Amino acid sequence: MGLGDLRRRLFARYYDRVTAGYEAEVRDRKRRLIGPLEGTVVELGPGTGWNLSLLAPGVRWIGVEPNEHMHAPLREKARELGVNVELHKADAAHLPFEDGSVDAIVSTLVLCSVPDLPAVLAEVRRVLKPGGRFVFWEHVLAPKGAMLRGTQHALTPIWRLYADGCRCNRDTGSAIQSAGFTQVELEAFEAPRGFAPSWIRPHIAGTATA
Repeated sequence: MGLGDLRRRLFARYYDRVTAGYEAEVRDRKRRLIGPLEGTVVELGPGTGWNLSLLAPGVRWIGVEPNEHMHAPLREKARELGVNVELHKADAAHLPFEDGSVDAIVSTLVLCSVPDLPAVLAEVRRVLKPGGRFVFWEHVLAPKGAMLRGTQHALTPIWRLYADGCRCNRDTGSAIQSAGFTQVELEAFEAPRGFAPSWIRPHIAGTATA
């Protein structure tokens, strides 16, 4: 077992314990984004499956999760919820779907850790149907002028090792807005105090239309 695989295994093992309080706090807000989605919904990096309980009945859910150690707990959550899932171990920059074949794509706390964000956003646009929706919920780089930005830049090399590649200084909002979507609706906010460290409290959420 290599060091990288060990980190992924440990990240999967402790993920639910670390994120349970946060997920409970933001559940209703996330449901307002994810709940209305219909048809074929692809989720990028679903982890252990926190968002499965937010899906509308009848949705065809497909997960793209490169960390295979997340698959077993995700499938267990799906069984408990009675949700049928299709799961792929794949790279979000090379999605295994045809052009224009997906109604919606969901990304929550994922884009911070992908190696090539522009490539992932290009893939999202490629596989979405015209008018399809990309729903995102991400922690991001603090606004210009905020003292926190310096902290985020300084912590990122260490944080990436601890949090499976997560970059706390990524300006994901600007990347989405410049990725070529026909429309982007984006709201900036902060995660609830006490449920996330300060360097990942700046958040954005919204919808981009293909």
